[in-house]
Amino acid sequence: MITLRKSQDRGQVKIDWLDSYHTFSFGNYYDPEYMGWRALRVINEDRVQPRGGFPTHGHQNMEIITYILQGSLEHKDSLGTGSIIKPGEVQRMSAGTGIRHSEFNPSSTDLVHLLQIWLLPETQGLPPSYEQKSFHPLENSGQFQLIATRNPIDHAVKIHQDVNLYAAILKQDDRLSYSFSPERYGWIQVAKGEIILNQISLTAGDGAAIAQEPEITLTATTDAEILLFDLA
Repeated sequence: MITLRKSQDRGQVKIDWLDSYHTFSFGNYYDPEYMGWRALRVINEDRVQPRGGFPTHGHQNMEIITYILQGSLEHKDSLGTGSIIKPGEVQRMSAGTGIRHSEFNPSSTDLVHLLQIWLLPETQGLPPSYEQKSFHPLENSGQFQLIATRNPIDHAVKIHQDVNLYAAILKQDDRLSYSFSPERYGWIQVAKGEIILNQISLTAGDGAAIAQEPEITLTATTDAEILLFDLA
């Protein structure tokens, strides 16, 4: 079963420096039918204007992944981390017992376009931690690339939950298949472009919950960029 979550049906917050779409309930946007999917709690698509950003604020007991689509984002946190994340990199912050951080667009001319993802951790009260890795998407275009997992290898960051997160950059007419193990679930998020998922059309901003589907097939009808979650 595939359940489509259309882009235009998401919640939206728009202020002078931020245009944000919420796939699931978040902040002042509440929809009891969209409180998350399995361990996946938040997918926010943010566009942050030059020099705009989120001032220092706190989190607890959440795995937070940041994925940049355009521009760059500057991160600072209470662990002493200072970094800039760009396309082709993935950032993971485990809030655990508590962490404070800020996120700003350091550019004076260009907006930053990103997805921020929250996952519920399998264990509460973990020590807070931070990780950032490059995964070279253009060198691996046309295939799924693991970027976050509980047991990390190569270019994937570690997340404290039974989730495998894949990214794929596709050219028009690229075709990919993915098989789910029994009792596993999926979520597809289209970041850019258009695809067909098992004969269902999705465009940028659309998402889809996947249950009881042993295999899915994706066909890119334009150049596209997608995220695939394999969830317990």
